[in-house]
Amino acid sequence: MPGPRKLDPSSSPRALLGAELRHRREKAGLSQTDLGAPLFVSGSFIGQLESGVRRMQMDQAEKFDEFLGADGFFVRNCAALQKSKYPEHFAEAAEAEARAEAIREYAPQLIPGLLQTEAYARAVFREYQPTAVESAIDELVATRLERAQLLVDPTVPLLWVVLDEAVLRRRVGGPEAMAEALRHIAGLVRQHRIIAQVLPFSEGAHMALGGALKLMAFPDAPPLAYLQGLGTGQLQDDPSTVRQYELTYDLLVAGAVSPAASLALIESVAEGYDHEVE
Repeated sequence: MPGPRKLDPSSSPRALLGAELRHRREKAGLSQTDLGAPLFVSGSFIGQLESGVRRMQMDQAEKFDEFLGADGFFVRNCAALQKSKYPEHFAEAAEAEARAEAIREYAPQLIPGLLQTEAYARAVFREYQPTAVESAIDELVATRLERAQLLVDPTVPLLWVVLDEAVLRRRVGGPEAMAEALRHIAGLVRQHRIIAQVLPFSEGAHMALGGALKLMAFPDAPPLAYLQGLGTGQLQDDPSTVRQYELTYDLLVAGAVSPAASLALIESVAEGYDHEVE
């Protein structure tokens, strides 16, 4: 089994902290579980910090300095991680997403952020913040489109989305924006860049009625699940909990329309929106 990927400490503050944490933990003769116990976190969580998947919080940095005799190293360098262009509830998930080798996502209401077009994203943010100045909306849209650059690589990450039929039918930004957004998804499917399936209304009740679900897998760290609600988000790293969400996703896939039929449905709905514009 391959060992943990070597981080370049100069690439980012997170990589620096992860590399130093691994070095000091191993020098102290501690396992990841040993180090996690006094912080009440799992060994998997420590591994995710070391690999740069998770963001170190200031209270954790303080304890690492204390337990590992780091003379304030972690606190000093942790400060550089505190600023993010993403909302607080999503910042850590977005940073983990950028390191994932595979992302599986269920979207109950909106097109996932990685797949949104500019017009669609602008309509979403304008509804989220109806009184915001235009420059603030511009910044939010630019940040979202920047995230989508993950898909520029033709192979990594693998992105597999299950879209509730409501995503196709909900008119975000009007028919022109919807037609463009759905054609964008269809284009990525036809380019073999993503896998997309539609969960039809006829499927009825299912395990993910409570909200959106994102599963992320990494080459050098345990998987994560991200749950998102209204202005909230939570990363889960407990192995048994993540396995339960993986089962949820597998059942969603089982209930969804096949990829080929989903593509036909997405393009058909996009064509319907096109006809409204004409």
